[in-house]
Amino acid sequence: MTVLIALTLLTTTHYHAAPARVGEPAPNFTLPGSDGKAHELKSDLGHYVVLEWTNKDCPFVRKHYGSGNMQKTQAAAESMGAVWYSIISSAPGMQGYLTRDEVIAYRKEEGVKSVATLLDPDGAVGHLYGARSTPDIVIIDPKGTIIYSGAIDNRPTPDPDSLNGATNYALQALKEAMAGKSVSVPITRSYGCSVKYADE
Repeated sequence: MTVLIALTLLTTTHYHAAPARVGEPAPNFTLPGSDGKAHELKSDLGHYVVLEWTNKDCPFVRKHYGSGNMQKTQAAAESMGAVWYSIISSAPGMQGYLTRDEVIAYRKEEGVKSVATLLDPDGAVGHLYGARSTPDIVIIDPKGTIIYSGAIDNRPTPDPDSLNGATNYALQALKEAMAGKSVSVPITRSYGCSVKYADE
């Protein structure tokens, strides 16, 4: 009877492996992109890779895109040789979910500068990396190790005026790492809207 109960629990309960952390290898994944291509993380190793969880309807995300701050950050990272992906882990029917055609239109409207927006509607990759908020940033070094995880900056408010004088943690981490230095602030508390997973 005990074995039967245990088997029943295993088949009816959703489990997620502990998310990858700073200092650990970045889990590989493949996701479809807004550009019509399948993007596998390991194909970009050898470069710094930035993963940005996003939700166009989140006021914290709108702060960064409406002001042009996120686009400028993406472009700056690209100019440094990094590969930047936006990721949508919102489930169908939840806030922020977009079809590929809707993503294409949104990227054009907002002038998004990331390589592509990756579609993660079942939330598998979001859970793999422990993404909790939008925006949420993860940076992976060329060897495949996570070197930063957390907020885009140190101003946890949806007010665009807060961007004046803010510390951009993503660019700070990239600059330090590319200069051969240790990332001075490798972990921060991300802020924004919760990622709209199907199972939460």
